[in-house]
Amino acid sequence: MNDGYDAAELVAAAREARERAYAPYSGFAVGAAALCADGRVFAGCNIENAAYGPTICAERVAMFSAVAAGCRDIRAIAIAGPGAEPLPPCGCCRQVMAELAPSADVIMAGEPESRVMTVAQLLPEAFGSDALSTRRDDRE
Repeated sequence: MNDGYDAAELVAAAREARERAYAPYSGFAVGAAALCADGRVFAGCNIENAAYGPTICAERVAMFSAVAAGCRDIRAIAIAGPGAEPLPPCGCCRQVMAELAPSADVIMAGEPESRVMTVAQLLPEAFGSDALSTRRDDRE
């Protein structure tokens, strides 16, 4: 873990993104920052919707922004939420991490302590493209 990046800077970017969250229904503002191998950082915040289903988490906003900008190698993702405890990503975000950032470190920022885990530790035996190709091969 920590492939030579500055975790404190990535956490600071996630905390800054948290300030831009749109969370009028839950009041639970979250920020995230995704670090690409080339050093670019993409921030994201959670964006809620009155219909709830279209709501999107900060982690996915950050990762989707990175991919939309051409980043295909996300090295680390920082998450900053409310409260002092490190905030783990939800299951949906873990699945997206397994697809878009399978070898990334996930920094769950807390005050004063943070916790770092790999995507594989957060989602062991993740469903991935290999499962799809196996099923496809079985049908042929």
